[in-house]
Amino acid sequence: MNRREALRNVAVLMGGALSATTLSVISEGCKTSDKKGELFTAEQQSTITELADTIIPTTGTPGAKAAGVGSFIAMMIKECYPENVQKIFTDGLDDLDQRSKSKFSNSFVAIDPKQRAVVLQEVVDKVRNDKEKDEKEKRSGRYGTATNNEGGRTSTAPSAKKDPNFFQLAKELTMLGYFTSEIGCKQALVYTPVPGKWEACTDMKPGQKASAL
Repeated sequence: MNRREALRNVAVLMGGALSATTLSVISEGCKTSDKKGELFTAEQQSTITELADTIIPTTGTPGAKAAGVGSFIAMMIKECYPENVQKIFTDGLDDLDQRSKSKFSNSFVAIDPKQRAVVLQEVVDKVRNDKEKDEKEKRSGRYGTATNNEGGRTSTAPSAKKDPNFFQLAKELTMLGYFTSEIGCKQALVYTPVPGKWEACTDMKPGQKASAL
């Protein structure tokens, strides 16, 4: 099994933890980017690394930085996602830095882990508020209705699939990169090279680690 097949299998098993965009990207397979050079600057790459480590920090096991998740995310965004999603991600990195400088007078990379968590929480709150606002607009009938050929009433709300937001991309790629890394499989999870019998449903003890895929 090659790395792409492993990623696809993990993505399917993680299910709702990954967006439809990422699932489709992995299912279709990675394609080499036509762009020459690097998509991210050295500073942006450092921001990605610290962002991933803020999402999965070192606790009882090494965090995302130790697992090399930052470079994994950069590779996935450049090689596997369309240009419009790449722009969402780079714009999100810029926004993260602007929020950091506004709140703590320094870049995201330069502030301490607790301050990074505060800045990231602002981003999460904005995503949640935007989602709630969108849901309220839909419930209030802002999009209106139209009459179809059979005389029935149909919604005129946009049906196009929305692009993922920056935090969604960052979170799901951090999870995917971490739990397919050697550190994620062997230290955060229980790694069994030659598993025994398959038990589809078992009770887990408090604090017990899940098995690596």
